[in-house]
Amino acid sequence: MNETAQNPHGANHHGVHTEARLIRGGLGALRADLFSGAFAFRPLPPLPDGHRAVRRIPKRLRPYGKWLPHGLIVLAAAFVFLLGLAEGGSYGDDFVGLVQGLAGAAPVLLTLSRPVAAFWLSMALSVFGVVLGGVTYDGAYPWTAAGFLAHLVVMTQVALRSRPRVAGEMWLITMAFGVTVVGYEGNGDDSLIAMLVLSAFSLSAAVAFGGWNSARQEVAVKEAEVAAKEEDTLAERSKRTRLEERTNIARELHDVVAHHMSVVAIQAEAAPYRVQNPPPELEQAFATIRENAVAALTELRRVLGVVRAEDYEAPDAPQPTLADLDALVRNVREAGLTVDRTVTGAVRDLPPGVELSAYRIVQEALSNTLRHAPGAEAKVEVAYVLGGLGIRVVNGPPTGLIKTSPGAGHGITGMRERVSMLSGVMTAGESADGGYEVSVFLPVAQAEPEEDAS
Repeated sequence: MNETAQNPHGANHHGVHTEARLIRGGLGALRADLFSGAFAFRPLPPLPDGHRAVRRIPKRLRPYGKWLPHGLIVLAAAFVFLLGLAEGGSYGDDFVGLVQGLAGAAPVLLTLSRPVAAFWLSMALSVFGVVLGGVTYDGAYPWTAAGFLAHLVVMTQVALRSRPRVAGEMWLITMAFGVTVVGYEGNGDDSLIAMLVLSAFSLSAAVAFGGWNSARQEVAVKEAEVAAKEEDTLAERSKRTRLEERTNIARELHDVVAHHMSVVAIQAEAAPYRVQNPPPELEQAFATIRENAVAALTELRRVLGVVRAEDYEAPDAPQPTLADLDALVRNVREAGLTVDRTVTGAVRDLPPGVELSAYRIVQEALSNTLRHAPGAEAKVEVAYVLGGLGIRVVNGPPTGLIKTSPGAGHGITGMRERVSMLSGVMTAGESADGGYEVSVFLPVAQAEPEEDAS
C-alpha cells in the first residue's frame, strides 16, 4: 500500500502548502513592487535628443522637445482639475468642485517624481471622493469623474515605468477597492465596470509599449556595440596593414642597403692589396672605412632585421627593377587586363631603392585595377626626367562586375609608405571619366660629373 493510500489527506496537504507558497510569493512581490520604496524619488527622464518624437518637432522647438512627456502629464493634470471644477459646478457647489479638481490633479502631477506614491495617493483620494460624494451628492461611487480620469492616468504612468506585473497588481487593488465600495453602497456598478474595462485596456497598452520600447533599446544598444566593435576592427586592421607594409619595406630596404654596405666593406678590405707598397695612411684609411662599413652593417641588421618574421627567408632571386616592367605588363595582360606602357626620357640606371619602389608601385596599381576595375583599360607611363622619375598609372571606368574585396587597403597604403620613404610626392584618386589615377614623382639626386684627370 503506497503512502497516498495510507494517508489520503497527504495530497491535499501538499496542495495547501503549494497554494500557501504561491500566496506568500505573490504578497512578497506586491510588497516589493508597491510598498518597499513606494516614496522613492524616480523622476521622469527627458527624451533623448535622437528620439523620433523630438525629430518631428520644428527645429526651433527641439531644445524643448525632450520635455514633451512632462508637458503631457501637466496637461492631463490641468484637464483633470477643470473636470473636477465642472463636476462640482454642475451640482452648484464650486468649493467641492475645487477640492475635487485639486484632489484629481495632485496624484497626476506626483507621477513626475514619485509614481508609486502617486498611485497610493490616488487610492487614498478615491476613498476621500467616496466620502465627499456621500456627503454632497449621490452617484459618485466609487469615483468622481475627476478621480476616475486621474486614477486611469496614474496607473498608466506607473505601468509605463515599472515591470509588467505591477500593472496587474494595481488593477487587482483597484478592483478590490471598487467591489468593496459597490458592495457596501449598493450602487456604482457602471462606474466600476467602466474603470475595470478601461484600465485593463490602458494597462495592457502600457505594458505592450514598455516591452516594445525595452526591446528597441536593447537592439539599439547591441547595434551600437556591434558598430563599435566593427570600428575597432577596422582601426586594428588598418593599423596592422600599415605595420605589414612598413615591415615589407623595411625588409626590402635591409636587403638593398645591406648588400651595398657589404660591397663597401669588401672593397675597402681589398683595396690596399691592389696597390704596391701603399702608404700606411692609405691602409689606415681603408681599414677605417671597412670598420665603419661593418659597424654600420651590424647596426643596420640589428635595427632593420628585427622586423623579419621568424619564418622569413630572404629571396634568392634579385629584387625587381624597372627593367622588369615588360614581364610585369605581360603577366597582367595574360590575366585579362589591357595595358599600354609608355617610357619617355633618357633611360638610365637609378638607385636600387628607387628602382624597386617604382616597380612595386606600378605592380600594385595594376593589381588594384584588376581587382576593382574589371574590364577597364590601363596605361602605364614612366618618365625619366631631370631630377627624378615620374610614374603615372591610370585606368578607365570598370565595365565588368565588381566583386567585393575584403581588406583594409594595402595597396594605396603601401604606395604612400614607399613614396614617403623616398621623399617623393604621390596623388591618387578618381579620374574625370570615372576611372582611377595614381601619379608619383620620386626624386633622384644628380650625380656630379667627374673631372677629367688630364
